[in-house]
Amino acid sequence: MNDRLIGLVPAAGKGMRLNLPYPKELYPIIRDNRYKPLAQFVVENLIASGAKHIVFVINETKHQLVGYFGSGKRFGCRFSYVVQDYDNNQSESTSPGLANALDSAYHLIKEKTVLFGMADTIMQPQNVFSNLLGAAQSQDQVILGLFKVDRPEKFGMVEYDSNWRVKQIIDKPKKTDLKYAWGCIAWRPQFSEFMHSCINEENISDFALIMNNAIRQGLSFRSLIPPGGSYADLGTYEEIIDLERKNRAK
Repeated sequence: MNDRLIGLVPAAGKGMRLNLPYPKELYPIIRDNRYKPLAQFVVENLIASGAKHIVFVINETKHQLVGYFGSGKRFGCRFSYVVQDYDNNQSESTSPGLANALDSAYHLIKEKTVLFGMADTIMQPQNVFSNLLGAAQSQDQVILGLFKVDRPEKFGMVEYDSNWRVKQIIDKPKKTDLKYAWGCIAWRPQFSEFMHSCINEENISDFALIMNNAIRQGLSFRSLIPPGGSYADLGTYEEIIDLERKNRAK
């Protein structure tokens, strides 16, 4: 992977499941008697791995998120914000809006190596993206960071071979023997171009389908299970309560 890194964090969801009076990305996580909003965890992942510029994809209501993160100066980074337009075709996807959110930042991410993480997740190790970059070989266009999950029906499950080559992504399967889901991704400019073409020329908005099409057309996808890795997706109160219960048990 080249040195032209850019972080990409989609945060355009409405947060309907939590129904908070503020963006879910600012949900308070308390550690060591200090407040940290949920989205700051992935920001710190990105900064720890060398990203100096991070793009948030937001909707028109996320003023408080912009107010908290600002320009990025106090984080030693530069933040940009892109507003995602609503697409009526998103309901046809198993991950509605995700690919369109990522492509909304195309004008900023093209020609760069993208480090993509979700704003409502907590990942370890902190330098998880450095692990992905370190695993990349010269022919690889995409590296998926894999994490073991207990509820495969909620995630993009990954089938890979003995050489860690990704064979396919099965999004939110009702039943599967696969144990590992992708939780974060690093990709080279070739994949940004491929995704942009799928969305704008072929009207494909399903992110898993775009990735599987890329694999079928010869783009090299590698997978990596980060050493000591853990992953928490905090999109519902049930998942937040589960995380806090595990934290108290430490």
